[in-house]
Amino acid sequence: MKFFLDTADLNEIEEAASWGAIAGVTTNPSLYAKIGGRLDDFQSHIKRICDLIDGPVSAETVGTTRDEIVREGLELATIAPNVVVKVPTMVEGLAATRVLADKGIRVNMTLCFSVPQALLAARAGARYVSPFVGRFDDISEDGIEQLGGIATALSNYDFSSCGVDGESIEVIAASVRSANHVTQAALMGVDIATVPFGVLKKCVEHPLTTNGLARFMADWEKVKNA
Repeated sequence: MKFFLDTADLNEIEEAASWGAIAGVTTNPSLYAKIGGRLDDFQSHIKRICDLIDGPVSAETVGTTRDEIVREGLELATIAPNVVVKVPTMVEGLAATRVLADKGIRVNMTLCFSVPQALLAARAGARYVSPFVGRFDDISEDGIEQLGGIATALSNYDFSSCGVDGESIEVIAASVRSANHVTQAALMGVDIATVPFGVLKKCVEHPLTTNGLARFMADWEKVKNA
């Protein structure tokens, strides 16, 4: 499984990148606003992220019609070669994805909640599809079960002829709220998990590791002082 960091915070990206732990970044104007960003500076901020990360950087469109999404997608794609355009899974989004894919621009179809949506995204030429795990949990449904259904359905077919440069679609476990979500997604073979920085840290930490290190250091102090 690959890890994408879900953030607009450059400090978080730099820190996670220093671990050798992340393969890409997903972000959007809402995440940028949370760190005090302005919409008119969003594209230049995406460029700064792309300068930090060699892998895919998903930047989201805000238009609701296919023409608006295509126009914004074309603008975002000029920022850097590793930009992936995030497009919502809806009729206008599917139409825009087909246009963008035909122009060689990779698309991450976001806000996906069902197997039919994911299959249609793949047929439209999306490079990635992002089922939202945590949003299901918010309404007391099993987001991991929905994610597993999408991953299984997409694995049944070859979509390489639909996308850009013969690349087949990859599944991104999105709206991940816990290390357990990551574990379950990995066990079912999901390609990517996109996680906030706090969740990524929790994936590294474990109480037995912490306790074991504390015991080791205590024993080492005894040896040094013997």
